[in-house]
Amino acid sequence: MGINIQDRVIDAHIHVWTDDFETYPLAPGFNPSDLWLPSFTPEQHFEYSRLVGKVRINLVQMTWYGLDHSYIIDLIANAPDTFVGTGIVPAVTDVSLASPDKTMIALSRQGIYAFRVRGGKTARMPIGDVSRWLDYPGYEAMFAAGAAHNLALSFLMGLDDLPDLDRMCTRFPDTPVILDHICGVRIRDGIFPEDDLKTLCDMAKHKRVMVKLGPFQALGDGKAPYLDLLPLIRRVVDAFGPERCMWESDSGGPVVMNNPHTDFPAAIALINDHADFLSDSDKEQILFKTAEDFFFNR
Repeated sequence: MGINIQDRVIDAHIHVWTDDFETYPLAPGFNPSDLWLPSFTPEQHFEYSRLVGKVRINLVQMTWYGLDHSYIIDLIANAPDTFVGTGIVPAVTDVSLASPDKTMIALSRQGIYAFRVRGGKTARMPIGDVSRWLDYPGYEAMFAAGAAHNLALSFLMGLDDLPDLDRMCTRFPDTPVILDHICGVRIRDGIFPEDDLKTLCDMAKHKRVMVKLGPFQALGDGKAPYLDLLPLIRRVVDAFGPERCMWESDSGGPVVMNNPHTDFPAAIALINDHADFLSDSDKEQILFKTAEDFFFNR
């Protein structure tokens, strides 16, 4: 039997944008045709997430707003008990911007406590030596600011990018780091990713590295109730501990649920009802406490 999740769940990763382009214009170069959907607002998320009660949410800045965080900042300001944010701050640029560490601190005062970084090999436009992709002063400043102010660097990356992150986590052991989407580890064609999991779980040696568990619609066969993912989840939780794992739906992301009204509760039920290797306290950690402790209890 699962725990009581009513009004307790935290969705640690969703993307939001609005079709109110007058108030929240797209960054230059983006057009409405570039959007995955005409809009994806918190209200659209609530249409199905409220099936499990009130859900708190980490809002991840969308690429097509560029560095303008106005939309998620306004959402957070209007409901700070419900929303927090993950922003975008460039560490490497050839234009004169504010230093990334100072930008992180400024945005944190508006409820943005994590900052998304794309991996070296998975970057849209890889820069320099991808084996040392974090070897830039901007990243040094971001890691230092993260340690000093308890701000996370949230990585969208694959396993090939882990060696240099390993190096930086060794240098900056107090910097919170989040690995989005289980760092790209997948069960493909029913084949369990043993070697990939070993590579990922080796990062558990760094005590401030956290992992987002999800999106379940993208990690295996993609079909609720997602039972094929239980061995993968068990290995990750065993390595990192439930206190460093947080659940995410990636709602608004590029891999959509077949039917959010049934698949969103099914994703939560995978942890709460089917993962019999988890204790009640483990389930609480994954479904809300880990995200709550980092994002909300500040």
